[in-house]
Amino acid sequence: MPEERAPAGATGPASGGAEPRAAAADGTADDADPARPARLALGLSYRGSAYQGWQSQPGGQTVQDRLEDALSAFAARRVTTVCAGRTDAGVHGVNQVVHLDPPVQRDLFSWVRGSNRYLPADIAVQWCREVPRHFHARNSARGRRYRFVVLESPVRPSLEAGLAGWVFRPLDGEAMRAAAAVLIGEHDFSSFRAAECQARSPVKTLRRIDITRRGAYWRFDFDGSAFLHHMVRNILGCLVAVGSGRRTPGWMAEVLAARSREAAAPTFPSAGLYFLGPYYDAALGLPEHPPALDWLP
Repeated sequence: MPEERAPAGATGPASGGAEPRAAAADGTADDADPARPARLALGLSYRGSAYQGWQSQPGGQTVQDRLEDALSAFAARRVTTVCAGRTDAGVHGVNQVVHLDPPVQRDLFSWVRGSNRYLPADIAVQWCREVPRHFHARNSARGRRYRFVVLESPVRPSLEAGLAGWVFRPLDGEAMRAAAAVLIGEHDFSSFRAAECQARSPVKTLRRIDITRRGAYWRFDFDGSAFLHHMVRNILGCLVAVGSGRRTPGWMAEVLAARSREAAAPTFPSAGLYFLGPYYDAALGLPEHPPALDWLP
């Protein structure tokens, strides 16, 4: 999933003298300089309802804009980040991972507390770890996980508005599981790819789709190597079409084989979609289970 972008704005030095060069988050500059602080990985959680997605935009109302402004305020130098996976407007992050090359030396937990001081209440850095200079939040990931929480009810969500999707027709779990099984493995997912997707290839590997229910709430868990733009939302739209009886489980194989977005169901709304985060080689020791994961249905 593409995610690089040009940094927005600039923050001046904290004191007189020449300002150090901005940290190169892509790792192309100063990697061999032993005097530079080590690369850092941060994990953050956020409620995406108020933001225009992850990636920085001119208006500044994105999660990346808010995070980089906070990091820059704490460091008194401009800080740029690279994330593990961009999220759309309204999508929430449970354990989004970013890497940065810090322009100043600070204790690890100081990056957590110091950055959170400048962040709004709906975004919080959860942890900070030192990682090798070659670590890349996106390219080093071995996979990514998403969860969709969907309310089945004749009445729309209220307390959980924005935090859960909604269907008013009863869903058949067995039918949806049969349809989901067709998607497991390596496939060309062009039928589930948004027109504006910038990924080089539509071929991805889905490792698991788990569908469970607790009371009125359905939980759809997705685990894959990587995901195309809107891929999870488009798959869910098809699963709901099957679960509500509008399509048969066998229809999913037809959609996959068509390799055409026109063959699939409409994109499901973003409310209720959570990026659980990436996962990496265990030797890196990066946290995969922040507290919000225990709160999430």
